[in-house]
Amino acid sequence: MVPAAGRGERLGPGAPKALRDLGGAPLLVHAVRALARSRAVGLVVVAAPPQGVAEVLSLLDSHGLDGKDIRVVAGGATRQESVRLGLAAIPESTEIVLVHDAARPLVPVEVVDAVVAAVRAGAEAVVPAVPLADTVKRVRPVAAGEPEPVLDTPDRATLRAVQTPQGFRRETLAEVHAKALTEEAAGGSPVVTDDAGLVEYYGGRVVVVPGHEEAFKVTRPLDLVLAEAVLARRRASDGF
Repeated sequence: MVPAAGRGERLGPGAPKALRDLGGAPLLVHAVRALARSRAVGLVVVAAPPQGVAEVLSLLDSHGLDGKDIRVVAGGATRQESVRLGLAAIPESTEIVLVHDAARPLVPVEVVDAVVAAVRAGAEAVVPAVPLADTVKRVRPVAAGEPEPVLDTPDRATLRAVQTPQGFRRETLAEVHAKALTEEAAGGSPVVTDDAGLVEYYGGRVVVVPGHEEAFKVTRPLDLVLAEAVLARRRASDGF
């Protein structure tokens, strides 16, 4: 599943981030292809902007993804809602669900396969991740532009930068989203930034498998420049 209903304002004005061009195709197309390359993936559901379902469906059709079932549904106002709507479009018989950022267009297929293998081996939630190269400081946030007091320096060896696709047993993902929806209806909602965080919030166990440096997220203009360079190198070396 690829939630792609957001605009991605940090990449600058213009088209929604998922539809920005990368080497002749939108980021979203690359992200869907990244999932579709795995033999373990038989269906890819895209949660598109509610007013752009027909456009996204036409876009994916025009780029051709032979041998894979691609479905496009209307996403929601939040990523969490989009995942919930995308999950509803996946057949009940599906036992493993992957959730992948549209803004991670270059994730290698071996990362996708590793996530699936870990869920098949018994994990209820799996995230690919890479070690941090930089020292990290925990700070007390203050007004923009003001110096921020450092609270402590976490041990970098215990930290990982999380990527996608994240993998889940279907029943686990459905259960935590149902709980979050109930809390939301009652006037509250867990504050998390990914689906693995939702599993953690409700007491589930999440495990990490090795990610890849090329599975980075395209968030700012410089990321798009880097993605173009990686894609150009791939095409030059193996006809990607």
